[in-house]
Amino acid sequence: MATLPLSFPLLLDGLKAAGEDTRLRLLALIGEGELTVSELTEILRQSQPRISRHLKLLAEAGLVERYREASWVFYRRATDTPAAALTDALLDLIAADDAILLRDRERLEAVRAARAAQAQAYFRAHAHEWDAIRRLHAPEAQVEAAIKSALSGAPIGALLDLGTGTGRILELFAEQMERGVGIDLSSEMLTVARANLEHAGVRHASVRHGDIYSLALPRDSFDVVIIHQVLHFLEDAPRALKEAARVLRPGGRLLVVDFDPHDLEFLREQHAHRRLGFAPEIMENWLVQAGLSPQSHRLLAPQADGKLTVSLWLARDPRIALADTQNTREVA
Repeated sequence: MATLPLSFPLLLDGLKAAGEDTRLRLLALIGEGELTVSELTEILRQSQPRISRHLKLLAEAGLVERYREASWVFYRRATDTPAAALTDALLDLIAADDAILLRDRERLEAVRAARAAQAQAYFRAHAHEWDAIRRLHAPEAQVEAAIKSALSGAPIGALLDLGTGTGRILELFAEQMERGVGIDLSSEMLTVARANLEHAGVRHASVRHGDIYSLALPRDSFDVVIIHQVLHFLEDAPRALKEAARVLRPGGRLLVVDFDPHDLEFLREQHAHRRLGFAPEIMENWLVQAGLSPQSHRLLAPQADGKLTVSLWLARDPRIALADTQNTREVA
């Protein structure tokens, strides 16, 4: 990421791009998380052509980044452009209690709430109906074997399963973990998980209602955090990764299991998928921004008639690695 100071032409171009009412509001909103053109249109109550034109100018100045995912176009805060530091500086200068921006944030929260409600409605309606999607990717047994393999070789201790769903991950690691906690926002899914864990005789795991963005859990409290087939439902995946990293102990491991990029639009329309998979470079960048060190990435090919490739990303909290390096130098 670029740092200040910037060259005169770069600074001038960036200030010209941001120096307009709507564009500054757009920059502030995108600073809160990635958004689509349609969502920004709804929040600012302006026409889509007008919003698109302003976004184009911000993107050309390197203040925001644009990327297409199938038929949707997302905009996010610039991180890898020379002018990224200017974006940071401008957002830091905006008063948190500005009346205009407070109103925009209220509408942003309404948009996010609608997205969340759509996802929760899906979970309530389809808590027991996963077979149609499972047939599109590698057999569940193969995926579970890959998950266990990714976390083999080291004790697990305390395990946190975010978006626990049916509680299957807690059941899968029942013999390896000392204790397990599952978090989910859906009360219906928690009911299913509790029944499954009780049936499997897993007594050292519990599930509870919680928000993946704001966990009611202390910092540095888990050795392993797993996010299994959850991120594609979320409004703000990077924010969830940062919260997962917060509760990891030094040297702890985060395993993310989701889909490689695909073009199955019906999953978005019929099954509330917010994202159609994640490119490796995007996920690794998010993990680094969360303060983690990416360790490995594995792909599982779909079944013969499937179209979904499963991705597994393993990352580690680097703090213990730094401590080990320092100890090694002292011994030398």
